Amino acid sequence: MKLYIGNKNYSSWSFRPWIGLRHAGIPFEEVQLWFDHDHGHPEIRAMSPSGKVPVLADGDLVLPESLAILDHVARKLPETGLWPADPLWRSRAMAMACEMATGFSALRAACPMNMRRTPAPIKTGAEVAGDVARIKTLWGKALADSGGPFLCGSFSIADAMFAPVVNRFVVYAFETDAVTRAYMDRMKALPAWQEWEQAGFAEDAVVAEEEV
Repeated sequence: MKLYIGNKNYSSWSFRPWIGLRHAGIPFEEVQLWFDHDHGHPEIRAMSPSGKVPVLADGDLVLPESLAILDHVARKLPETGLWPADPLWRSRAMAMACEMATGFSALRAACPMNMRRTPAPIKTGAEVAGDVARIKTLWGKALADSGGPFLCGSFSIADAMFAPVVNRFVVYAFETDAVTRAYMDRMKALPAWQEWEQAGFAEDAVVAEEEV
């Protein structure tokens, strides 16, 4: 399999399948296509059905969209545990992943992922505050019900989908409770997280927020 991704400093959607596959120990070839062109990367538009990254190439299948990529790999390799084995937790993991994929637009717009950003708060409105409150509630409920250490007990696609939010909470210095902070610390301690973060820090490209 080949996983086409964007800049590790900025590309939140690339981060999601990358950390899922890497943490699960799934071998794949990484192909990085930089966000450094005035009107998008021509190679992305040439090979991606959506004109965006990430994209997974698996044989004849060319699959865009982070959640679709993670779901495809999880069903192809169920032994990796990317979806929880328990049917009820699998459904809850899917619900959390879908909420992340389709929701929290205010937070995503106001606070783009930026691994290199020096942590500091910015002025945000009620909609961002509502997104942050909902995420903290969602995490807290899942961790309480599963017993942790991750949202569904073991690391799953739900955690992979929320990985960029952990970065946002850190670099935009949102107030967090003890449960939220402990979960974030566990995510940041993952070797896959640290590998991606170090690569993001090593990049020197600067991209306008609206391009990512």
